[in-house]
Amino acid sequence: MAQRVSARRSFLSGLGVSAIGIGAATAGLHAQAPAAGGAFQPSRHAADDWMDQIPGKHRIVLDSVSADGAGSALLYANNLYQASQSGYSLGDSDLAIIVVLRHFATAFAFTDAIWAKYGKAMGEMLKFNDPNTKQPPTANVFNSASYGMALTNFGTTIAALVKHGTRFAICDAATHFIASQLAGQSGNADAIYKELVAAAIPNSTFVPAGVVGVTHAQERGYALIYAG
Repeated sequence: MAQRVSARRSFLSGLGVSAIGIGAATAGLHAQAPAAGGAFQPSRHAADDWMDQIPGKHRIVLDSVSADGAGSALLYANNLYQASQSGYSLGDSDLAIIVVLRHFATAFAFTDAIWAKYGKAMGEMLKFNDPNTKQPPTANVFNSASYGMALTNFGTTIAALVKHGTRFAICDAATHFIASQLAGQSGNADAIYKELVAAAIPNSTFVPAGVVGVTHAQERGYALIYAG
């Protein structure tokens, strides 16, 4: 148990260091000065242009930071599609939806192959177990509809949202940290990081940090829903 707590504290501490590093690296960037008598306009960065390439009359970004939050974000996204269709006669292409997976939610941005290989270590790091087996997951639980209300997504899967056109923003800082934790003393964190990136879920884009993805999406007109 002490090792689990230590790993969790290390995860939190490591993400804090990553955030500080990113903040320092971007400290020299300046937002556009407002024109005389005009409103402030944030700077645009080519790395974020993919956010404008998603078709839709309504833009929504869902922010998730935990295992429960990852599931809730999936559920909320599905609710947006269903309610927009039933209440406003809108189709999938009328909604531009981005689910941000950052902090502890980042682990669910990877396919079953990663969970089959590293599930025990990731489950212990997150203090998260498969609700059916009560053991660390051996597959990405949010890509299975079989759990029903045992998980916060209520059966809404990543694959189902991909079919709707949902895009996912994955925290690169957290991905690097997860790789370092999985590597332990082996020193192969870079190799594991590349393995994680190659096994990212469909319709996903890595952003320098999840918090950056959330804020830049809002600057491009996305309404924010915090999923937890």
